[in-house]
Amino acid sequence: MKWNPFKKPEQRNNTPAYDTYYSSLAIGGESAGVSVNTETAESISAVYACVAAISETVGSLPLYVYKRTDKGREKAPQHPLYKLLHDTPNDYQTALEFREQLQRHVLLRGNAYAEIVRNGAGRPSALLPVHPDRVTILRSQQGRLLYDIVDDSGRTRRLLADEVLHVKYHSDDGIIGRSPIQVARDTVGLALAERTHGAKMFEQGTKLSGVIETQPGTTKDQAAQIRDSWAAGQAGVNNHGKTAVLPQGAQFKTVSMTLEDAEWIAARRLSIVECCRLFRMPPVMVGDMEAANYSNVVELGRFFVTNTLRRHLVAWEQAINRVLVNDPATYFVEHNVEGLLRGDSLTRAQFYERAISDGWMKRSEVRRLENMPTIEGIDDEAAQTREAG
Repeated sequence: MKWNPFKKPEQRNNTPAYDTYYSSLAIGGESAGVSVNTETAESISAVYACVAAISETVGSLPLYVYKRTDKGREKAPQHPLYKLLHDTPNDYQTALEFREQLQRHVLLRGNAYAEIVRNGAGRPSALLPVHPDRVTILRSQQGRLLYDIVDDSGRTRRLLADEVLHVKYHSDDGIIGRSPIQVARDTVGLALAERTHGAKMFEQGTKLSGVIETQPGTTKDQAAQIRDSWAAGQAGVNNHGKTAVLPQGAQFKTVSMTLEDAEWIAARRLSIVECCRLFRMPPVMVGDMEAANYSNVVELGRFFVTNTLRRHLVAWEQAINRVLVNDPATYFVEHNVEGLLRGDSLTRAQFYERAISDGWMKRSEVRRLENMPTIEGIDDEAAQTREAG
């Protein structure tokens, strides 16, 4: 039996009805005469680059479990959650592959889900990714969230909220997230139509657009038939460039602009910027170097971290701390973004020099941030040098 994501749960497994029914609605439909869904949207190079840049960075950033101490915090590599988040969350994925996959789901579908497998002590022992199209969320009369997950055989399993890691994006109701593609379907559809327009022009090499002049005495019905015949054979992006055949005595007069007059190439570049806006992505991060130069590329990278990545990283951290950390008063998880914010070598050197001279950072800490081996006594030598000076 083929699974129907829009079928209510009481129709699937005869369970009682719930006050509110939510479903991860499929992203689909037409805009600008083309089909817009996650697959066609990702075929746009700008959309693919935005999704890849964000998901690859989130997946590759170090994600550590920390223990709160009297002096602040320290890494907790012995915590059972550390291995799941930093190394292998399950038997067939690395941590990078797992987090990259779920982040792609967040960006393309608005929601990412992973089933939490716990051991006999109730601690997480594995995280299994679940495709968003296979998940339906219910809310009981008591306000509890339940997750219906459909497996490959069509069987539905019901999980409690503390058995699912759910990362969502731009939710309207606090339960189901929305993707930029779902919200701005027209923007993506226009980019797809512009690309298809250019492809058809180069493929078929003809561009016909204008008015049809008929012979005197043509009735309204005959004119309507000619118009409808023309529209059936020429209208729409997919029919662009096809050779037209007119009735005897009719003449075609071109009134359209050329691609150069319409600044088609400029419109194509604008579609790149529009797609970047959907994901709050600096265009330079997807290969658009028009506004980039040597002096601002470092700042654009910092903009990427603070204005693009920060929201996603915090969403991951809070979702994990909420359902995976059993003792949040003692332990918590957090990403390490220091490597992305380092800047160029000269800027880092000036920053470290000022930090050491002002006394709020030690030389050993600088070496640790730069992934350099520890030198015993380097901080004592620095202190002696200051005293001698």
